[in-house]
Amino acid sequence: MESDYIPVLIQILAAIFMGGAIVLASHIFGQRAKANKLKNSAYECGISPEGQPHPRFGARYYLAAMLFVIFDIEIVFMIPLAMSYSDLASDGLPMLLPVLFFIAVIAIGMLYELKKGALNWNIPKTN
Repeated sequence: MESDYIPVLIQILAAIFMGGAIVLASHIFGQRAKANKLKNSAYECGISPEGQPHPRFGARYYLAAMLFVIFDIEIVFMIPLAMSYSDLASDGLPMLLPVLFFIAVIAIGMLYELKKGALNWNIPKTN
């Protein structure tokens, strides 16, 4: 039973080693020059940069992104159920009820977000 976890342990150790090696290589081979205003400025083909370098995103963008991640993760939890459906179909209704409940929770959450206008990209104009 413990031998089943050896590949996972090797993967974790390899990830820790690679992360540490990359950070160490960055410190060893990284730039050592002193920072000044000219070196820290963005290179724009010899022209001084004007304005803000990065546009600001509205809160609606981040809200839509978070909602996408939440619903995407919920759908990912449905993949094991879909993959093992033939094994679970023999159980009949007792296995179908939790799946239908999960789908109902996802649908109610989506309807709530649509009702609140979280996915509405039309920004009202203020005077």
